[in-house]
Amino acid sequence: MPDSNIPPNNDDFIRSVHERLTEVTDPELHASIVELGMVGDITATSDTLEIEIALTIAGCPLKEQIRGDVTRALSDLAETRQIQVKTKVLSPIEKARLMEKARILNQKRVNTTISTHTKVFAVASGKGGVGKSSVAVNLALSLCSSGKKVGLLDADIWGFSIPELLGTHGELRAKNGKMEPVEIPAGSGLLQVVSMGFLANSKEAIMWRGLILSRALQHFLEDVNWLQSLDYLIIDLPPGTGDIQMALARMLPETELLLVTTPSSYVEQIASRAADMAKKSHIRIFGVIENMTSFRCEHSVEYPIFGQGGGKRLAEFLHVPLLASIPIDPRIHKNPHEQQGNPAGGGTEKAFADLSDAIVKMSVSQDKMAGCSARMLEAIEHSLEN
Repeated sequence: MPDSNIPPNNDDFIRSVHERLTEVTDPELHASIVELGMVGDITATSDTLEIEIALTIAGCPLKEQIRGDVTRALSDLAETRQIQVKTKVLSPIEKARLMEKARILNQKRVNTTISTHTKVFAVASGKGGVGKSSVAVNLALSLCSSGKKVGLLDADIWGFSIPELLGTHGELRAKNGKMEPVEIPAGSGLLQVVSMGFLANSKEAIMWRGLILSRALQHFLEDVNWLQSLDYLIIDLPPGTGDIQMALARMLPETELLLVTTPSSYVEQIASRAADMAKKSHIRIFGVIENMTSFRCEHSVEYPIFGQGGGKRLAEFLHVPLLASIPIDPRIHKNPHEQQGNPAGGGTEKAFADLSDAIVKMSVSQDKMAGCSARMLEAIEHSLEN
């Protein structure tokens, strides 16, 4: 007799699980764990769903992150089943196959001074007008205030706004054949900024399309003398799901996405398109940031002007954390020049401080990753070069 614990159409269910796991990206190799051959046996009963994930080493510090990503990806598909993610170590043959795939993937990365140890976050939204650039600027400044060295790349070639938001003007100077980022002391850290706004008239239209836009992004990555010791690179993407987004996934595959939305259900639905683009490009979605959550008047009464719950719903739909809920603060928009290297004040400043703290805590320390796959690849290539 068939096992009563095995649900009907189990083969179809296993295939669905396998397909869903293609959305889970290895945090270092930036490719699907299915494509990398890391998914082992999948077994399902009426009560449990067990997935075997193969790692390069037993003590991989990314183990819990991968386990969490797998669990979140399967949470709705599993329904009432308890998800059990078990890990094993790749065999020497399996490890060799994975490293060969990793080598091929690594060759696609642009030649840039940005270190592979730098955490790269792209700030994205499904549409304009949600305060994405303000979030990018204030997050960068908040990270700087805690002593971090941060790069801020304005990848919104058409609609650049970072120089204005920072109250910084001037032009990018060249040294030894590369552009030098504009440097702004911020808190106890340092902010390096690159924007089309330093190269073009602020009132002049940039009428570029397709490959030219991608090439501009490539210049900002390859032909800029970014500090190799950057802790973080924050990239302010243009709204939507166009050429820049797809090019970034190819040029800096280690990029992770911070998705900005508002409490509005309408904006939430549009933001999900940017999330879908990220998944198809194997960009890991790090979390959701809800902007313009509410407005607090002088009498300390809060008004949810744009509705409620959009960020939470989007985070739950994507199975990622809601990293922060940022209140409306007129000081962000009233006079951008007043920021001058400092994050916005009041409740907004605390919200961004909490956001930057969450990002720092959730980012796996690179010095703990010496035995992981990408670090192994880096060491192999370094020894071959020497």
